Amino acid sequence: MIAFLTGRVAGRGGGTAVIDVGGVGMTVQCTPATLARLRVGETATVATSLVVREDSLTLYGFADADERDVFERLQTASGVGPRLALAMLAVHTPEALRKAVAAEDTAALTAVPGIGRKGAQRIVLELRDKLGDPSGAMEDGPAAAAPRAPAHWRPQVVAGLTGLGWSARDAEAAADAVAPQTGEDPDVAALLRAALRKLSRA
Repeated sequence: MIAFLTGRVAGRGGGTAVIDVGGVGMTVQCTPATLARLRVGETATVATSLVVREDSLTLYGFADADERDVFERLQTASGVGPRLALAMLAVHTPEALRKAVAAEDTAALTAVPGIGRKGAQRIVLELRDKLGDPSGAMEDGPAAAAPRAPAHWRPQVVAGLTGLGWSARDAEAAADAVAPQTGEDPDVAALLRAALRKLSRA
């Protein structure tokens, strides 16, 4: 088990970051909000979860250990694999997911691409006692802890959407739709959430 990585961020894009750990470039799959925290050339630490398959070893990276732990617990629900668990954390913070499950808020869960009404009901049933009680200390969604990235919001939002399974055309259209919300100090995670809401309603 690789619990975390610390090293220089050698590259970032398309839903992944490459972290140079002792001269070895480790590719890590991340949520857009986690990627937004990473700066190429700077040293960073990410909590990680290693997913082992017969034909692959995939590292997933997170802003902190809580996010990683929720990622792993989400996968104990039927039909939730690592990609869907990552998508859930792209749309909601760990605290927002705890609130949704505790309140049986299936509407919040179906905002995640790939989760339908029955899937949301199953997740609520199976994870009710696994995610823990919500603290009520955080606002819903990933925006509260996300950094600002004024110069690079659009490619990050488009990459985040395509990484969640939307087509490039839909991702570009959603980015166009949320562009008026950017202002002078855009928040990548908040814009991603807004774009996902528009795509879910379309």
